[in-house]
Amino acid sequence: MSALKAMLAAAAALLFATAALGAEEAFWHRHAAAEPSLVLDHGRKWQTDAPLRQGMENIRAALSKGMTYEALAAEVRSEVAGIVQSCRLEPAADAQLHVVLIQLLAGAEAMEGKVPGENRRDGAERIGKALDAYGTHFDHEGWSDL
Repeated sequence: MSALKAMLAAAAALLFATAALGAEEAFWHRHAAAEPSLVLDHGRKWQTDAPLRQGMENIRAALSKGMTYEALAAEVRSEVAGIVQSCRLEPAADAQLHVVLIQLLAGAEAMEGKVPGENRRDGAERIGKALDAYGTHFDHEGWSDL
């Protein structure tokens, strides 16, 4: 199993806390392999809730703190877990959010040096792109691109 698949499987177990790890791994594998793209909600941004907005603001703040790549990766993983645990979006918005979360987790893995062909800076840049994509597709008052 590649490092990315292992990370996504572990994230799925943590994020969804179900007993069926094999089903979760398959879920994440399908989502990562398909590389779905973000779309708007009939031309409008997707609705958010307070836990999502707070978690994304925390990730954005961590990116600007000048942390080590390892510390930033740990912070991103923690915030993503908190978002998934507390955030309650309608199903279509949640599906779109998963696209962003997968990119955030993939960026964290690259920052940890676990993605062949990507350096740690690539991981930080991937996180920045995921944050910008979030702002483009989700209604978060006061959010601006990096």
